[in-house]
Amino acid sequence: MYESSDLRKGLKILIDGEPYIITDFQFSKPGKGQALYRCKLKNMISGYTMDRTYRSGDKFEPAPLEESHMQYLYNDAEGYHFMDTKTYDQVMLTADQVGDAKNFLKDNMEVDILFFENTPIDITLPIFVELEVTKADPGVKGDTATGATKPVTLETGHKINVPLFIEEGELLKIDTRTGEYVERVKK
Repeated sequence: MYESSDLRKGLKILIDGEPYIITDFQFSKPGKGQALYRCKLKNMISGYTMDRTYRSGDKFEPAPLEESHMQYLYNDAEGYHFMDTKTYDQVMLTADQVGDAKNFLKDNMEVDILFFENTPIDITLPIFVELEVTKADPGVKGDTATGATKPVTLETGHKINVPLFIEEGELLKIDTRTGEYVERVKK
């Protein structure tokens, strides 16, 4: 059981039988009275966000979530399919549940799937992934003192900006949190 003093950004709690994650948190202690904890909460199933204010002494139930290490198999019209590497059970996430992670998913990639009451609700990618450049226009030479970039297309179909020296066929390290180029990887 959590107390209001345990509240922080990223904490997952159960409200009205559904899991919520705290996306923003502010603590305030007025001159008189109890401390206030202002939270912005996001429903982990529907994506609905709400603002709530709690007082010191309020109690919260932790969300009963389980995480399972899985392998990405493929996607089709229904959604994105994953397989548990130990039990070989398969689960499917919708395009909305996968969100921007679809830009970095490669066949056979290892990911973590978050479950609430045996229902998959979220995906966690590795922090860095290596993706091949499938389309890169030649860079325009000129004022490179400003750190000029050009758009390229990755093997997943996602487009990012990279330095001018990147060419087609190269392997790049991409940060999945920001979606930005990190460095070239030697093959």
